[in-house]
Amino acid sequence: MNPESLVRPELETGVPGGRELLVFSDTVFGSDLGALNRARERLADVLGPAAVTAAAVTAAAFSKNDRIANGCGISIDPMVMKLTGDIREQLGLNEFRSAENTLRFMRAE
Repeated sequence: MNPESLVRPELETGVPGGRELLVFSDTVFGSDLGALNRARERLADVLGPAAVTAAAVTAAAFSKNDRIANGCGISIDPMVMKLTGDIREQLGLNEFRSAENTLRFMRAE
C-alpha cells in the first residue's frame, strides 16, 4: 500500500480497488448525492456490491469513533505521536483542523 496516495490522488494506491475506495471515502462525507451514487456504482463494479457495504460500515465506524474520542478529549499517547511523526508530516495530517487539539495537548507535555 502507498500511504501517500491518500493525499495525492494521482499516485497508485497499491491496493485492488484503491482508487475507487478513495473516491467513495471522499464522497461519502460530502454533500453531492450524485457523486456518491456514482462512487457506489463504480466501487460495486470493481470490487462487488459487498465492498460498498463494507466501505460504508468502515467509514461510519471511523467517523463515530473519531467523534467519540474528540468529544471525550482522548489524546494520542506521546509514544504514538513520536513514532508517527514522519507519516503525519508526509501526509499533512497535522494540518487537519481536528489535529489542533492533539497538537495543543502534546505541546503542553
